[in-house]
Amino acid sequence: MQRMNLAMYLARLGAALFIAIAVLPLLALAAEGGSGYAASIGVPQIDAAQAVGSSAGNAGSRGVVSVSHPLAAAAGAQILEAGGNAIDAAAAIQFALNVVEPQFSGIGGGGFMMVHLAAENRTFIVDSREKAPAGASADMFLGQTFLAASTSGHSIGVPGTLKGIDYALRQWGSMPLAATLAPAIRLAEEGFRINRFLAADTYNVRTTLQPETRAIFRLPDGSPLPEGHLLVQPALAQTFRLIARDGIDPFYTGDIARAILDVQLRSQIGPAGAGRMTASDLAGYDIAVRQPVEGDYRGYTIKSMPPPSSGGLALLMMLELLEPFPIGSGDGWRFGGRDALHVMIEAMRLTFADRSVWMGDPDFVPVPVKGLLSECFLATRRAFIDSGSRMAAPLPGDPRACDSPAAPSPSRLPQVPVEEEKGMHTTHFSVLDAAGNFVSYTSTTEYTWGTGILVPGYGFLLNNQLTDFNFTPQFSASIGHPGANDAGPFKRPLSSMAPTILFKDGKPLVAYGASGGPTIINTVLNITLNLVDHRMDIQQAIDASRLSVTSAAGAVRCEAGLPPDSLRQLVELGHDLPDGAGVPFCNESIGSVQAVVVDVQNGRRYGGADQRSEGTVISLPR
Repeated sequence: MQRMNLAMYLARLGAALFIAIAVLPLLALAAEGGSGYAASIGVPQIDAAQAVGSSAGNAGSRGVVSVSHPLAAAAGAQILEAGGNAIDAAAAIQFALNVVEPQFSGIGGGGFMMVHLAAENRTFIVDSREKAPAGASADMFLGQTFLAASTSGHSIGVPGTLKGIDYALRQWGSMPLAATLAPAIRLAEEGFRINRFLAADTYNVRTTLQPETRAIFRLPDGSPLPEGHLLVQPALAQTFRLIARDGIDPFYTGDIARAILDVQLRSQIGPAGAGRMTASDLAGYDIAVRQPVEGDYRGYTIKSMPPPSSGGLALLMMLELLEPFPIGSGDGWRFGGRDALHVMIEAMRLTFADRSVWMGDPDFVPVPVKGLLSECFLATRRAFIDSGSRMAAPLPGDPRACDSPAAPSPSRLPQVPVEEEKGMHTTHFSVLDAAGNFVSYTSTTEYTWGTGILVPGYGFLLNNQLTDFNFTPQFSASIGHPGANDAGPFKRPLSSMAPTILFKDGKPLVAYGASGGPTIINTVLNITLNLVDHRMDIQQAIDASRLSVTSAAGAVRCEAGLPPDSLRQLVELGHDLPDGAGVPFCNESIGSVQAVVVDVQNGRRYGGADQRSEGTVISLPR
């Protein structure tokens, strides 16, 4: 298991204490709008917390948070310490991430919050995925490059994060919106020292394309921000103060809404032209509460994100494809063994072929979930997996006959669309509270820095989520292609996000998820196999080297640490691995996983966090 050194521990503990000590003035800040909440909350004592990489836990813990940034983790822990529940803590974490990881997520984007309520034994998802405006059309990105489309206003989906959080707090939270905004207000107003990840991302060209973005995320001379730079975001602090005082209405119908609509009309970036969002699109945005897709794997139950994300559905398909194989049994089936890696690759290739055709927004297209998860269909797909050879690039299968007896049978299968560039950055965090409620939350603005368009005067970035739709429309009645992910009015673009909870005998054990665009699906698969088949603890499962394939063609991405002999054998089978001086060479970094765990036998609660980012676990003892 990876362990942090003393200096790292003290630095991150200091970050936690910075937030903890300030709780009363923070809540007073938020309460200026009249919430009057601050007086009832005492100062959290976070100094007893376990931090990064810790699997030590506390029976009867008041809660655990696992987050990709220590300051956002401390914000969530502060809320738990003050008596909030997992939903309250998740809100505070997301707002804090908007400040400390602005390049990945925020109120200008969207996401999926999976919640498990212990008292009701109920699991569901608050879907705040962005929606296309009424003026969207299937051909709106036809012929455009990804860079041009994704940095222009018409790639902006109607943001949902703020409405999703507000809805979740009203329904299942115990604190007002203002209290959960308080840590983010202080972080934005007083500033924080940026880490190496944010510093590196300020080299991205998207920090230079708009004057407001450049003014905050570049130095006055135009150079990128150095690690350790004190980043102060007064406009964002004022925006959060406004929302704390007046609620979400200014964002969807008031001054903030007007600023969003104005800035999306800028059309000087690329040939795509201006944004298509209108005031009625913003005012009419609605969240959805969805039921998870669910499957069983070797005696465990996995609940994950349903469409409009492909994440959970694809994860379950791959697990069902793999279950007959003896992964974890030894020899070539051990972790990193040739046989285990081979069948994982083939399951990924088959699933991504099917994903490219059949998955989209279920409010607009029929997604054959039952068929895709049926053994009736998956047995036909599994038959392509040969332990002794690599299959040719697979066509998608047709699950509709297994979904409904009345389903049509096309004369030929649709071709797999040409793989298009998609964003690779999101953020994921997980929370467990004293009552046993879980939150597994993945959110994003799609690409790093979203569109790169920062709302003038309000300090937050806007997403480029609509580029998750097909650039080239795929619908074809003649060959039975549903065009499931073609753009259209009010439609949510297909996602790969996969917030997930693993259950045993009906009891939740682990809440986890990942960042990484389409690789999210495979990262969550890697973690699930590590936990179930390879019997790793959560930190070992997170630290272990990963492998990913996100297309039927099957180019393999992989991390350092996989056995060289296994990699050479995969090449001999015909797999397309990265090459370095004639030998397979893995050096990617794939995803960032944050997880919380409860041991149902002894009540221990703990977490695991990813050192591919600045992952931090804070566990609050009784």
